[in-house]
Amino acid sequence: MHTHILWGASATAGMAALAVLGLPGAGPAVASVVRAPSAGPQIAYVVSLDANTVTPINTATNKAGSPIRVGVNPNAIAITPNGRTAYVTNSGSATVTPISTATNRAGKPIKVGTFPASIAITPDGKTAYVSGGGNGTVTPISTATNRAGKAINVPGAGDLAITPNGKTVYVASSNGTVTPISTVTNKAGTAIKVGKTTGDIVVTPDGKAAYVTIGIGDLNADTVRPINTTTNTAEKPIVVGTAPSAIIITPNGTTAYVACFHVHIPISQGSVWPINIATGKAGTPIKVAGFPTHFAVIPTGKTVYVTTGQGVTPIRTATNSAGQAFPAGSGPWAIALTADGAAGYVTDDGTGMNPADTVTPFRTATNTVGKAIKVGLSPVAIALTP
Repeated sequence: MHTHILWGASATAGMAALAVLGLPGAGPAVASVVRAPSAGPQIAYVVSLDANTVTPINTATNKAGSPIRVGVNPNAIAITPNGRTAYVTNSGSATVTPISTATNRAGKPIKVGTFPASIAITPDGKTAYVSGGGNGTVTPISTATNRAGKAINVPGAGDLAITPNGKTVYVASSNGTVTPISTVTNKAGTAIKVGKTTGDIVVTPDGKAAYVTIGIGDLNADTVRPINTTTNTAEKPIVVGTAPSAIIITPNGTTAYVACFHVHIPISQGSVWPINIATGKAGTPIKVAGFPTHFAVIPTGKTVYVTTGQGVTPIRTATNSAGQAFPAGSGPWAIALTADGAAGYVTDDGTGMNPADTVTPFRTATNTVGKAIKVGLSPVAIALTP
């Protein structure tokens, strides 16, 4: 999630509206991390904005456990690589709640910047970084002590991405810049100008480049801007569709997929643009029904899934063609896959001002859905233990 908060209302309508304008708030596309399958069943943790809870789901049984009370308006979640702790940002209370995955109990809230919206954990699991868009800060949290370090000043701080070697955090800001932060010193480097507005940011698997989506408002609108992570310089923008927001890169690092909103008639039409990482060129857009919002990719990289608000569309990466979309509640939003890529989970945040309260499981082999799982009101984020 970015620096947007909806008080007591469904997140879907407001976030979709912001995304159409190319502004922060659409929420990042969180790729399924490629990791070895867990020895035991994975647990999916579902963040419910309007219930102020996180609900654990056992992926072996698809049964929900007791909801865990967190802070006000929780909106994003990240889990440590060892799977022991989940960290939840609470946008309404300027805190982060740690949850022990062994006991499913919430720890003492950790104070961070106002309107925390995006959280990322270093590959070694030692530090969680939280952006606070309200006061323009990024706060490091020691996962060993659950104590916050000194806030790092980054005006307009939004989405976060960390390099695979864990040395640098890249912060996309609402002022059209990307700021590198050294994880060794926790000091911000020189901000890199990329446009006037930014959305989602991701780093390639080899760590050589970061890609950030650029919204409307300037000559670089409707583009994706690569950043050379060696020199921290912005490279030539890549033109894509209207108001790009979410972005994901395949595990082999060959292709980036960008979610774009079309504000023209028909307004329900969106597209996903493939970008060849080697050439820096965008391919033919892939049409999807509805506004594309979130991505997930199976570990083999053969299929990318995108939620559109109207359903879930599988995209075959070998041909860059869309398969048959399937339903997942009235307002599919966040999506996550199991470590082996065999199953997926989609949160249903409802439509308009009618928030829902379910998560829909599906099998990737057949793209068939299972029985909806009841969680808290307005489930807007989901993460699975390793």
